[in-house]
Amino acid sequence: MAVDVVSEIEIGRPRAIVATYAADPDNATTWYANIKSVAWETPPPLAVGSRLSFVAEFLGRTLAYTYEVRDHVPDERFVMATAEGPFPMETTYSWADSPSGGTVMTLRNAGSPAGFAKVTAPAMAVAMKRANRKDLQRLKRVLEAAPR
Repeated sequence: MAVDVVSEIEIGRPRAIVATYAADPDNATTWYANIKSVAWETPPPLAVGSRLSFVAEFLGRTLAYTYEVRDHVPDERFVMATAEGPFPMETTYSWADSPSGGTVMTLRNAGSPAGFAKVTAPAMAVAMKRANRKDLQRLKRVLEAAPR
């Protein structure tokens, strides 16, 4: 069973600010509750082909994986993917102007679990949706509280 989890939030800041902050791997531990560390495997700046090592805690497990940036169109889209572990996944951020002058950010995690992860995929999708909603709410609080 494939997992495809999409979450969205409106943030009261301009798209360029939201996209620049969210796509910066050095900010991930600030707005993602489950991400404990990020390390650059390739030198900055961020570009297609950049590799980033993440350590996360999810559903009581510590996960270490490396994402590779697959696509990056500043202020529009950011895509990274990993083929490691029992849950190869692609994460996509996209940004659009909202009618109120802010930004609509969409966070999508899609993948095809292997092995035992196939059995737990439905529960994992529910937990991912919940975590993504909380992370986007945290991102909104961080950015809307920042000096303008």
